[in-house]
Amino acid sequence: QCTYLEIEQAERTHAVVLSRPAWLWGAEMGANEHGVCVGNEGVWTREPLGEEEALLGMDLVRLGLERGSSAREAVEVMAALLERYGQGGSCKEEPVPFVYHNTFLLADRNEAWVLETAGRYWAAQRIQEGSRNISNQLSVGKEITAEHAGLRQRARSQGWWSGDGEFSFAEVFSLPQQPARMEAAKARYRAGKELLRQHAGHITAETFMAILRDKASGICVDSEGFRTAGSMVSVLPRDPALPCVHFFTATPDPSRSVFKPFVFVPGLKPAPQVRSPTFRDDPAKQIPRFQSAVDRWHELYRRHQAALELMERDQERGRKLLQTLRDLEKQGLEGMNALLGGTVAPHPEELADLFFDCVEAEMKFYK
Repeated sequence: QCTYLEIEQAERTHAVVLSRPAWLWGAEMGANEHGVCVGNEGVWTREPLGEEEALLGMDLVRLGLERGSSAREAVEVMAALLERYGQGGSCKEEPVPFVYHNTFLLADRNEAWVLETAGRYWAAQRIQEGSRNISNQLSVGKEITAEHAGLRQRARSQGWWSGDGEFSFAEVFSLPQQPARMEAAKARYRAGKELLRQHAGHITAETFMAILRDKASGICVDSEGFRTAGSMVSVLPRDPALPCVHFFTATPDPSRSVFKPFVFVPGLKPAPQVRSPTFRDDPAKQIPRFQSAVDRWHELYRRHQAALELMERDQERGRKLLQTLRDLEKQGLEGMNALLGGTVAPHPEELADLFFDCVEAEMKFYK
């Protein structure tokens, strides 16, 4: 059972860790036990938006992680399910539908991909070197590695492409007149690209955290009714003897949040502090949907929000708290760098408690 649709089950699914809006089934980003990571962004294209309920892009993120043991396999899984079921339905927990198509960033220890969609149509690009970012717009141009079998015929039949010259997915399927939010996305995309270029050749987990916290570029959003919700950074070593490490904030606004490490090991200790409550008569599952609101805040979110209010009310205390949180984050980073550098041996029982212990430590500072 996905957010809106029930689809056929796979024989086997992989263990996943997900960062997601609490009301839906899918995820905005996450990782699986094989070191596959997937994240998505909304896009608006020439293909009409489907308000009828189908798969959400966020459902596809989770399905790709549950069913793909590599980034390439996740691309294949997601593309096949998109072609079969389509994408559509509201992506926001509000009575007025908010609908978009999706672009996805995928990576594993060996490969990285961008998968972009317009309705049931899609194009994918394998990233061979360097860095790559996405930001609420189509960005796969002429370097297409794989595509929907009917993609070019669709473009020709709609008069979007003459059939002459090289085919660029982004040029052909992007809206000629972009919505205002897409214009802001262009600046954000360029800024992300430039920040990555500045650190080319020496990008670390800390580099990504700093980029995700960058407010001047608009990458870290805290206005216009939107706020960056959760943030995630993953380190995927090529050496299979080393674990993949995934850092999650589990709270909004990364500039005032703590990135906490998570590693897949047997016997993982659950972290109920970052699980939202469930509701028997959930308004997201009743038809018509979203007719009432429920409080979905988990315990860490609740305490973090109170801390944000303190930071705004008492700047000196807020500054001290933020420094304490940064020190906590630094400890986690140093421990993980030692693990990834091979200077300390991994202890599965310690790693099983790692994320839980980091969340507990953060919560103590909010009391």
